[in-house]
Amino acid sequence: MMRPDTQILYGIHPVTEVIAAGRRKVSRLYVSPRPSERIVRIAAQAKSRHIPTETIPVDRLRSLAGTKSHQGICARVGDFVFSDINRLLTSAESGLTLVLDGLLDPRNIGALIRTAHCVGAIGVILPKNRTASPTPAVSMVSAGALEHIQLAQVTNISRILKQLKSTGAWIAGLDPSAKQTIFEADLSGPLVLVVGSEEKGIRPLVKENCDFLISIPQQGRVDSLNVSVAGAVTMYEASRQQQAAKVKPGR
Repeated sequence: MMRPDTQILYGIHPVTEVIAAGRRKVSRLYVSPRPSERIVRIAAQAKSRHIPTETIPVDRLRSLAGTKSHQGICARVGDFVFSDINRLLTSAESGLTLVLDGLLDPRNIGALIRTAHCVGAIGVILPKNRTASPTPAVSMVSAGALEHIQLAQVTNISRILKQLKSTGAWIAGLDPSAKQTIFEADLSGPLVLVVGSEEKGIRPLVKENCDFLISIPQQGRVDSLNVSVAGAVTMYEASRQQQAAKVKPGR
């Protein structure tokens, strides 16, 4: 029986990154009887770190992962360790912080974490309730970025937004009904981007603690972008503006 303090990560990227990051213990690696070259390399890395490796049948890999999408490799790891919220608060004045207000789909959370890591975000903040937790499915969709990003859980999002404001960061809420677009807004300074849930968006009390709301201009007949796509577009626009602000005129 699996111990309560362990998870089974599956997939090439999540297993590679959990070993590389070294943030949580990897107690055992499981590989298919016919491993690909990439899996052979991962197994060699695991061996160099004294992680036991076991070759098991594909049907057992599927049973361990709980999905067909195991890609021939699984790892037994310790539970995800959240970052200290104070660490994110003290760093918020230096870039972009992402706040996810009540997202329920692990695929959306994983995709947003992946983008946040790619744009160099300081970290991601989640509420403790009314949201999906950082499960192996989230790690899979994030392509292992979950193992590197600073991810904090908090009881009260509104209270944290007030604390983030005190650091000098601006709080922007992504809202499809907002009149100001992401291309019109000034996102060049320290920014906290709030992304709401798939169905209801940002909760009213959380929205009240945003300094301003922004939207993505759209054309065509589709009503709105998927929340992870909308968050990704906005993060990259904020990153573009922040990078441009660092370039002095005349250079």
